[in-house]
Amino acid sequence: MAHLLAIALALGGAAGARLSQSLGLFVSRNTLLRVIRRAPCPVMAPPRVLSVDDFALRRRHTYGTLLVDLERRRPLALLPDREASTVAQWLEAHPGVEVLVRDRAEAYAEAARLGAPAACQVADRFHLLQNLADVLADVFRSHTPQLALINAQGSRAPTPVHDPTCPPAAPESSSVPLAPPQSSTAAARLARQRRTRRWAQYHQVWTYHQQGWTLDAIAQQVGLSRRTVQRYLQSPTFPERQPRHSRDRSILDPYKAALLAGWNRGCRNGAHLFRTIRSQGFRGRYGIVALYVRRMRQAQGLAPWQRQSAQPLPTVTEVPRRPLTPRRATWLVLRPPAQLGDVDRRHLAQLTEHPSLTEAVALAQDFAALVRQRQPTRLDPWLVRAATSALAPFRRFAKGLREDYAAVKAGVTLPWNQGPIEGHINRLKMLKRQMFGRARLDLLSRRFLLAPRGAPRPELRPQAPAEAPPAAA
Repeated sequence: MAHLLAIALALGGAAGARLSQSLGLFVSRNTLLRVIRRAPCPVMAPPRVLSVDDFALRRRHTYGTLLVDLERRRPLALLPDREASTVAQWLEAHPGVEVLVRDRAEAYAEAARLGAPAACQVADRFHLLQNLADVLADVFRSHTPQLALINAQGSRAPTPVHDPTCPPAAPESSSVPLAPPQSSTAAARLARQRRTRRWAQYHQVWTYHQQGWTLDAIAQQVGLSRRTVQRYLQSPTFPERQPRHSRDRSILDPYKAALLAGWNRGCRNGAHLFRTIRSQGFRGRYGIVALYVRRMRQAQGLAPWQRQSAQPLPTVTEVPRRPLTPRRATWLVLRPPAQLGDVDRRHLAQLTEHPSLTEAVALAQDFAALVRQRQPTRLDPWLVRAATSALAPFRRFAKGLREDYAAVKAGVTLPWNQGPIEGHINRLKMLKRQMFGRARLDLLSRRFLLAPRGAPRPELRPQAPAEAPPAAA
């Protein structure tokens, strides 16, 4: 039975059945699962430092709670939900918790107050920075014109793209950037119609809000989700939708340098350029190359049929870069200075040139620094600055930190964090994928708790060959 339990915990299911048969133990996968279900859950010492976090049994539908002893880095229990009452009952049944590390979820804060009122609650530093990133992204979404201006300024200073396999082109007196690809007329018309509809819904939401309607009533009246209505009310200006950048990635990207080099050397024949990159491994159609050639013609001001020009033509260049979106600008601000490149520093300097964004960048960088360096003495002055800021997202963020002040202060003071529990959640996801539709909580918890990370797996031993039958006399 001990061998069966070890095999079942290590692999389980069909893989465990195959391994047991190779060892000479002929059992079915259902037998191994029954062995796991009958195994009692381990009895562990009560934890002193406890970490709590949720995990998805079925994403966006059903969630559970994972409890981990941070001192021993051992999982303790899997709870069937993430309600405050369930976690509080477990804490009452296991007294002795002195430190409880959690994220910013209100349910776990309430559970700690009910089940372990004497425990010191610690807000995880990673989740504090994640909340800060959400706040900063909201600020940048309300300043999309400034980001568009920075992107336009960057496109006016391109860097030539050269093909290392081709000889360099002759130096020209000037260069022109390649214009970005344009959407089709129908797609552009549809995008304008959708933006007009969103703009009307945005103003309807604000009109009903000023009349005193609740979020649920506004969402039902306008036909939006409650989260979208809340996001509209948090944005003082109309939030523009971010453009899709997936079309910037093409199978032509590895061959653009060769096309630019050939074009700048004077080859104006699209078919010849297509055959050139075809010999280098390009497997796309000619139409993709023809569209790129048309953009190069437009950059130099050539007519569709024109091959030569009496005037010297400028060099066509393209900047292989990604535009500065609110999400990229957020992580650009929060990234440590040692990890920034030259382009990142230039973008950061351009962000701070706008008065409306200078305060947001300064507040975000100061809070990230005090969290990473664990400087609790800087927390109170920062909260005062954020509470009196002209930016509404930072005022709301400061209010939320004030409501959870003790846990936030402990988070930037004590060394505990939720790193170990995140690793166990990754292992839990792996077990769920292995078990497919059998990943119910009883079976999942026993496989997870009885076979902790780092347990040695049973080795596959070669069987001794069977004795040959005696020869016939």
